[in-house]
Amino acid sequence: MEIDLLSKLPRSRRDLAARRAARSPDAIERSRRFGFDYFDGPREYGYGGYRYDGRWVPVAHELVAHYRLLPGMRVLDVGCAKGFLVKDLMGACPGLDVWGLDISRYALDHAEPEAAGRLVRGDCASLPFAPAAFDLVIALDVIHNLDRAGVIQALREIERVGKGRAYLRVDSYRTPAEHEALLGWVLTARFHDGPEGWHRVFEEAGYRGDWTWTIVE
Repeated sequence: MEIDLLSKLPRSRRDLAARRAARSPDAIERSRRFGFDYFDGPREYGYGGYRYDGRWVPVAHELVAHYRLLPGMRVLDVGCAKGFLVKDLMGACPGLDVWGLDISRYALDHAEPEAAGRLVRGDCASLPFAPAAFDLVIALDVIHNLDRAGVIQALREIERVGKGRAYLRVDSYRTPAEHEALLGWVLTARFHDGPEGWHRVFEEAGYRGDWTWTIVE
């Protein structure tokens, strides 16, 4: 089901003209290393400084309420980066057993102290967890960094390690103008599509969870 549980996140300021001007094969290659450049380097390579500021706290409360999460339940954040949401989910529901996974050694080495021991390095297309290990699997702005075949594999992995409840956000567009903006902005995404195309991917993968879109305007 399409549902926006991220509406309380502050809207990012995107300078599309500056990103287009700086966009180059080198910038894309450096961003896709998911190292210092992507997280804490200049804006043309990614976030321009990925620091904890509490913005995920209301999202964590929204996820806990919507999915009726309780102490002792297990949650996985795929693409957890520095563990901001892992930290805030534990704060929103003390006793919740939250784990994170990310491909970036840099992000994990600079993670929030509260998430220590709960973050695993790995690939979202091959999750190192047992079947049905989690009551909820979250994957925000991560699986579209794979090609289409990889996206389908990642969705199948989310289904495998979860219990049928998942929430993801992926790059998409609804109009030609939004498509053009997306192409000018994204650096790491290897696959994106309009909602109808994503629905076909969900169906092909057997994905049963919920979703929302990242729309660049």
